Amino acid sequence: MNLGIIKREHTALLVVDVQERLIPVIFESNKLFANVNKLLRGAEILGLETIITEQYPKGLGNTCKEVQLPESPNIIEKMCFSCMRSQPVDDQLKLTNIKDIIVCGVESHICVLKTTLDALKEGYNVHVVADAVSSRTSENKQIALERMRQAGAFITSTEMILFMLLDEAGTDEFKAISKLIK
Repeated sequence: MNLGIIKREHTALLVVDVQERLIPVIFESNKLFANVNKLLRGAEILGLETIITEQYPKGLGNTCKEVQLPESPNIIEKMCFSCMRSQPVDDQLKLTNIKDIIVCGVESHICVLKTTLDALKEGYNVHVVADAVSSRTSENKQIALERMRQAGAFITSTEMILFMLLDEAGTDEFKAISKLIK
């Protein structure tokens, strides 16, 4: 039985399409920014592989300035809705021996959903961060989360996933993650 227990050495954070022309119409975008930024900072603290995608940036713009990108961000442009159908994303995940993918971004019911379904089909364990994904409507977000759960994705929260990647309290990483969550 797969319990969704993840180990950071085989885990990647995938930030899907948090772009300038999408965000103005996204439900609870400020909450999305706050939690995506916590995940990005947490991934940095824990040494996770991080991939940021941009769907057709010529039309939808680049990643929003509110997103606090790592120093050398791994940004991959794509045209397909599913990140898994983007060869550079697929190559990066295989190259780094990833087994678990933490997914956040927009839109829950389109790119996040299709990415999650394709990743599950390819054998990855997928952890969708419910408070770090969104859509234009809360209804589409909720239906997408349920659909991903039905397919076998683990639905989690920002705080939950960051602490799942830690094994014990008292370490410098624990202190940094605890400070990040507060």
